[in-house]
Amino acid sequence: MLTIALIAVTVLVSWLAFERPRLLDRLILWPPAIDRKKQFDRLLTHGFIHADWQHLLFNMITLFFFGRFIEPFFADYLGPLGFLWFYLSAIVIAILPTYLRHRHDPNYRSLGASGGVSAVLFAFILVKPWSLIFVFFLPVPAILYGVAFVGYSFWADHKGGDNTNHNAHLSGAIYGVLFMLLMEPRVGAAFVERLLSPSFSG
Repeated sequence: MLTIALIAVTVLVSWLAFERPRLLDRLILWPPAIDRKKQFDRLLTHGFIHADWQHLLFNMITLFFFGRFIEPFFADYLGPLGFLWFYLSAIVIAILPTYLRHRHDPNYRSLGASGGVSAVLFAFILVKPWSLIFVFFLPVPAILYGVAFVGYSFWADHKGGDNTNHNAHLSGAIYGVLFMLLMEPRVGAAFVERLLSPSFSG
């Protein structure tokens, strides 16, 4: 499965970057390196490294549970590599607003798969809005989690003051929804229908 392969590669690259600071420095999103040295690959490679094991574990667990479910959906419409293209493009698109905002800031850096993972999560929510997501061991309907996630990310992005790229979370979520709707417009009508007919499941 592509989901498992992506997790394996991300864990491997992140682990290597933990052990090799020079590798992390080369892969991380650092706007001046893109602007001056034209290292555009950083728009993608930053999604395969993480700040620490906790950061990595949270992203990969989320990708594991939701990626496995929606991967076949992309395969049906885009072929066997459809989910791969979706995930990789989500990493790039989700970070673009951040890059443009900090384009001339030599002190800014960003890393982590959160943008791509957010796209996967919201693609899942669009398909199964009432599926139960366990948040700190408490079951929460996916749609309610999605609303809370967007609201908190929007608030935290404007508040600032922490080291989390909330803007990438928002951009990834938007991209995940838009990609699904463009790929299969009927998903939108099906989402509204399911939303109006709650059916809770794990």
